[in-house]
Amino acid sequence: MRVALGAADRVLLREAPIVVGLDEVGRGSLAGPVVVSAVAWSSIPENCEVQDSKRMTPKARDRTATWVREHCHGWTIVEIWPRVIERKGIAEATRLAMKSALAEVVEPGAVAVVDALDLGAAPVRVLSEIRADGRYFCVASASIVAKVHRDAVMTTLALRYPGWVWEKNKGYGTLAHRRALSSGGPTFLHRRTFSWRPVLP
Repeated sequence: MRVALGAADRVLLREAPIVVGLDEVGRGSLAGPVVVSAVAWSSIPENCEVQDSKRMTPKARDRTATWVREHCHGWTIVEIWPRVIERKGIAEATRLAMKSALAEVVEPGAVAVVDALDLGAAPVRVLSEIRADGRYFCVASASIVAKVHRDAVMTTLALRYPGWVWEKNKGYGTLAHRRALSSGGPTFLHRRTFSWRPVLP
């Protein structure tokens, strides 16, 4: 049984004008960008379908992402592409993208919540909690927006580069993707510092 999110966010909103959720998608994939979303809320709606994006069907995510973008206080997307990931490292590249996303939607006195990543110095109070996307409405909504955006990016890239089955695997290391890598090698969109096990045909 799914528990409605929002209680933890409402506690923060007793003392803050907005709460900002931050989450990333694609950190563990072999190809394509990491996508970070920041979503700000000045109040938390009741009876919404927002939940951890990993527990939702693609259709439910698409529908809910549209709802979030239409009803939130503000939102943004930041993409980190392989060239930056290779130069900065995945953790630092993700951290920089989150700080950039936060800067676009933050307001004085806000509180930001991030899923298990230390952002370092920030202009507002930041809470970093493990599995925050399963507890905070703001983080879950950010995870949905990020996931829908990244899936659309990878589906578009699959049309241009059809050999790696990105329309299905979204860049993650599935068997079909690794087989394609073994036979065709990596593209400029692959993260070459990431390890993957070759698969023989």
